[in-house]
Amino acid sequence: MQGFSLPGESQKAAKILKSFLADPSHPESALNSIPKQVLLGCKGLAVFTILKAGFVFSGKAGSGLVVARLPDGSWSAPSCIATAGLGWGLQIGADLTEVVMVLNTDEAVKAFSRGGNVTIGGSVSAAAGPIGTGGQLSAAVTNPSPIFSYSRSKGLFAGLSLDGTILVERSDANHAFYGANISSTDILTGRVPAPEIASPMYDVIEAAEGLDDSHLPDQSYVPSNPVGGSPAQAAAPPSSAPPTGNAPLFDSEAALKK
Repeated sequence: MQGFSLPGESQKAAKILKSFLADPSHPESALNSIPKQVLLGCKGLAVFTILKAGFVFSGKAGSGLVVARLPDGSWSAPSCIATAGLGWGLQIGADLTEVVMVLNTDEAVKAFSRGGNVTIGGSVSAAAGPIGTGGQLSAAVTNPSPIFSYSRSKGLFAGLSLDGTILVERSDANHAFYGANISSTDILTGRVPAPEIASPMYDVIEAAEGLDDSHLPDQSYVPSNPVGGSPAQAAAPPSSAPPTGNAPLFDSEAALKK
């Protein structure tokens, strides 16, 4: 199944990241994206989709990948991940939500490289990540949560809870692409060369890292709550009214047109 293989997941991750990260050809997209400061300071990224049943994540269907930043600043090869209890058939006709998790610490990356389960809010803590540009982001990136979590559904950033979500290594997909003796540790520590098939994903990340946002206005939303709580009014988002509960934080329609 090409869609759930590593090549398929890499293509999907590139598409998802393109809608979460700023596009240098449209610098104003940075006002509605994961901040450049967050991206430059992160140790890794986990990108995946998860089944959304009504307003509740079932945690039964979802897949994606994780990459780590290597000591030389480049990105590792991708390692496939999935939500526990994965059922591919449930994907048909389902409402999927896209998720990007920014891994801010070495420990967060190691949680994904040990080959076991990663429980969001359990084995590793996460918080809703900031969005936009400006000086208010400085405090958020100085002592960040181990993971910043971002989710989008139907073109909107949404403050949705991922607490309790269990992510596991898809060793079947990794072994099918890299070989049976390759572990997630080997992949995420740079012992495996980054595959050409993942180049579009790396290109999206590197383009966002190189964006010049110095001329953009200060416009950011910096939540102070852990993922799972109600979005805190730490800073007014660009929309005219502040979000409450699980209401969308931003309309990212413009980002979708990149």
